[in-house]
Amino acid sequence: MTRLHDLLQTDDFIRRHIGPSAEEQAEMLNLLGVASLDELTETTLPEAIQFKGDLKAGAGVTEAQALADLKAVAQKNKVFRSYIGMGYSGTHVPGVILRNMLENPGWYTAYTPYQAEISQGRLEMLLNFQQTVQDLTGMPVSNASLLDEATAAAEAMTLAKRQGKTKGNVFYVADNVHPQTLDVVKTRAEYFGFEVQTGHADNIPAEAFGVLVGYPGTHGEILDLKPIADKAHEGGAALIVATDLLACALLTPPGEQGADIVVGSAQRFGVPMGFGGPHAAFLACQKGFERSMPGRVIGVSKDARGNTALRMAMQTREQHIRREKATSNICTAQALLANMAAAYAVWHGQEGIRTIAERVHRMTGILAKALNDAGIQANETFFDTLTFEGGQDIQSRAEAKGINFRIQDGKVGISLDETVTVGDLADIIEVVTGQQADVQGLDAEAVDGIPADLKRQSEYLTHPVFNTHHSEHAMLRYLKTLENKDYSLVHGMIPLGSCTMKLNATTEMIPVTWPEFGGLHPFAPESQTEGYAEMLAELERWLADITGYDAVSMQPNSGAQGEYAGLLVIRKYFEAQGEGHRNICLIPASAHGTNPASAAMMGMQVVVVKTDEKGNIDFDDLKAQAEKHSENLAALMITYPSTHGVYEENVKDVCDLIHAHGGQVYLDGANMNAQVGIAKPGLIGSDVSHLNLHKTFAIPHGGGGPGMGPIGVKAHLAPFLPNHAVRPTSESQTGAVSAAPYGSASILPISYLYIKLLGAAGLRQSTQVALLSANYIAKRLEGAYPVLYTGKGGRVAHECIIDIRPLKQASGISEEDIAKRLMDYGFHAPTMSFPVPGTLMIEPTESEPKAELDRFIDAMLQIRREIQEVQDGTMAAADSPLKHAPHTQADLMDSDWNRAYSRETGAFPSAAQKAWKYWPAVNRVDNVYGDRNFVCSCPPIEAWVGA
Repeated sequence: MTRLHDLLQTDDFIRRHIGPSAEEQAEMLNLLGVASLDELTETTLPEAIQFKGDLKAGAGVTEAQALADLKAVAQKNKVFRSYIGMGYSGTHVPGVILRNMLENPGWYTAYTPYQAEISQGRLEMLLNFQQTVQDLTGMPVSNASLLDEATAAAEAMTLAKRQGKTKGNVFYVADNVHPQTLDVVKTRAEYFGFEVQTGHADNIPAEAFGVLVGYPGTHGEILDLKPIADKAHEGGAALIVATDLLACALLTPPGEQGADIVVGSAQRFGVPMGFGGPHAAFLACQKGFERSMPGRVIGVSKDARGNTALRMAMQTREQHIRREKATSNICTAQALLANMAAAYAVWHGQEGIRTIAERVHRMTGILAKALNDAGIQANETFFDTLTFEGGQDIQSRAEAKGINFRIQDGKVGISLDETVTVGDLADIIEVVTGQQADVQGLDAEAVDGIPADLKRQSEYLTHPVFNTHHSEHAMLRYLKTLENKDYSLVHGMIPLGSCTMKLNATTEMIPVTWPEFGGLHPFAPESQTEGYAEMLAELERWLADITGYDAVSMQPNSGAQGEYAGLLVIRKYFEAQGEGHRNICLIPASAHGTNPASAAMMGMQVVVVKTDEKGNIDFDDLKAQAEKHSENLAALMITYPSTHGVYEENVKDVCDLIHAHGGQVYLDGANMNAQVGIAKPGLIGSDVSHLNLHKTFAIPHGGGGPGMGPIGVKAHLAPFLPNHAVRPTSESQTGAVSAAPYGSASILPISYLYIKLLGAAGLRQSTQVALLSANYIAKRLEGAYPVLYTGKGGRVAHECIIDIRPLKQASGISEEDIAKRLMDYGFHAPTMSFPVPGTLMIEPTESEPKAELDRFIDAMLQIRREIQEVQDGTMAAADSPLKHAPHTQADLMDSDWNRAYSRETGAFPSAAQKAWKYWPAVNRVDNVYGDRNFVCSCPPIEAWVGA
């Protein structure tokens, strides 16, 4: 009889997360000539780095138990009514958006829209986001989101310097800017060599190249921007305005007052506060700045049939492609949250947004009247925020009512939002004045806080998309229409190298929208956030153990931000040792562009290290460079396994060499999915790593964001981890790198549950099956496509690179043709031309079932046969389905099919496609046309096919 222990299913999640069954794993292992996952691991990894102990994550638990345990932790948080403000507001997430976007894997499991033909839905909503920002800020150009308001302001600072008309070196921050923004700007400015000065917005120094002003200010006042803009421009400085999109519905927008760059957060457009994130920031600018602006920009182009099609504007999407010449290392965005904010604008439209803004302002005016009647003097101009003298007595009364105000430096700040009810307002007035309030009576004499000459006159959100989908049926169908134009993990495998697209389990996602996690302000009192503190502490312990480091910072809210933070820690460490002159950063030629960009942002001099013919670091060149720069060597940045998907044998020797010359080793955590449970960066010899929680630890990619990039460090670097000016997390003197102290805290429960559900055994097995799947694909494809790089025993790590260059030379068929043809087979393409031009990098992850791996392999083999037809001369390259791919329904409906292959060959190339077909929304997109005709606003409705 089966014992009870064996029936409890405590490790059941392991088999749900890992795709191939035990029997299928045995088949795959047999193909590779090994008997077990452990033998595969031992014969693939260098012996010197293998970790054979047990992780401290313990045993896995059931999904029901994991949720129950985390719910108990979450309930230790106290969700007060928050009127703290400072860029974070309460908001109502429309139910139709909550259920059909935020909680919908069709939206949150998609990848960054590099393959435009199967990303048209997200691209359209991101274009709506750009249009929303442009309309409300009055600016002609906007990007498709940045990480948070503070880092957007820091990005604007470097953009202002890059575009500047003065040689001045001062960045001037008005004293009405949010304190967390100033903190991040100071951190960023230090290693660019900028001097940050602060003061009243009128007192712009002559040496300023940029001026940052709040509109409205952090304490609520509204400044007239025109004279500030005039003064800034007289001295050749750019005016940067940090604004509030909802306020812009009633205020004259910054773009109409002379702003050059406008930044802010779209959080209050239907995105929960989430203890600080994730939230979509924005950066909008005047014409002439767009080619230098950071982040992604969605542009309008045409497809092969001449129809309107969207794509990422290639020359503007990512500053970091300039590598060491970059002024930004951003390579992600907050796409999912930008989509939510855009959908919020679509749902409410101009009339709805204006009504919400007027209600918020009216309630603030009622509060202002009540304060005046009580003899309390607050700011006379305002949109939603009032600040006045006060302190602990008000705070204690507020806490008794379950209310949070901003209490700082003997002042009380109250920021209202769309969630405030008449009852809430009465409670606020009673807490502040000690008197019961007659809200209806006060309404008759409410104060208007917007100066007459600053009231908005211009229209906004006039495009039909914002004036069509206001019934729930209409909105539901619009969201579903866009979802159907996208490819996500709902449809099939996304086999991208270096971007692990594994299962984002539903159970892991559920807590994200719990109010105990989503409803907290990032600067709420610590007594109200005990649940977060407990979860964060345990997650930090787990991550420290998994990586072999001694301390972890959760603040960086993207991988690139983690890189920056890691290098910042290294620089601060050397300065404390009296070795601040160390500024040389060695980086292999194969590194991702964010590595040299991050180093450049830290004021480091990048020295490129050669790679050998096998794709490994050229140790002789590394040794020569380390010796040459020994006195000033700060760091080596490496990725492990390497960017080429190989476990380099001498990685410990590499680390020892750098340490011998006084440097530190930064190990990029992008490929951590090939290490968890079988190796540890901290034991290999590295000093600091960032971790892509949106890769290795199951946070979904969200169509291009959110991400999280916490860093782990060895003990000697721990005292220099990022701190936070508003909510300190340690005694470190290092400044903040992100707006919130714990980055995008509300998505951390995903990684917490991922580790808790899998447990130590499941984490190790996941890594081993990721290796198995990659090697299985490489083995089955090796006769058709050359595998470019292999390591020990001819094996790859968790990803493999196949070389298309010989095929292209022989046939004229390129890696892009293969990528587009894979769409006809129902797949997202692998990574194209990175890290080696003319190649495809494939990463299957541990979550894909063997049947899906085989379906992908069969598609690649069939494509190889199609290429062979071209090589043999039986099909001209120009006539091949590879050159016409992807095929759409419109292609099949052509009355005059004059191609050299059948409709069936074009659109249904495999039996699997006949059983179920994913249709690309558009034909191959013309990127060149889009770059030559740069448009980043919503096109007329009639421009769309079928309008």
